[in-house]
Amino acid sequence: MTQSFAAAGTAAGQLAEFVLAGDLARPARLTVPDLLAWPQHQAQVAFECATSGTQHHRFTGPLLHDVLTDAGPAFDPVRRKDRLRFLIAVRGADGHHALLTWAEIDPDFGRAPVLLAVTLDGSPLDRAGAQLVLPQDRCGARHISGINAIRVDGGYTA
Repeated sequence: MTQSFAAAGTAAGQLAEFVLAGDLARPARLTVPDLLAWPQHQAQVAFECATSGTQHHRFTGPLLHDVLTDAGPAFDPVRRKDRLRFLIAVRGADGHHALLTWAEIDPDFGRAPVLLAVTLDGSPLDRAGAQLVLPQDRCGARHISGINAIRVDGGYTA
């Protein structure tokens, strides 16, 4: 699939949404309330920030793996190694972006508990937008606030 990232904007009073696109059977536009349909997980996170020191926060939300699996990534689920060529690009409304591999979040490989956060320190993120949270990262550089696009791409073959 050759879709480009589409920006999901928010007007005053609207819920923030993001585009889920790429090599998926079921691309979608999702909001924070939509993300409540998946099992919710909690993470206490301490990120070391270069500019503001260590930040401590509590996030809740579904696992990125669960949401993406429901979207139907275009790999053969029986062939474990087929998943290893898939990349996940996440972009925030501020232009910040991060890249992950499917293997990082897959329970058969890295099993990283990456969240699409719907709350931050108990406050809902409905209007601000979901946040990408990698609790295992020491540095918060891959933390994305106000996600507006997630793209799954399996076009990487050796």
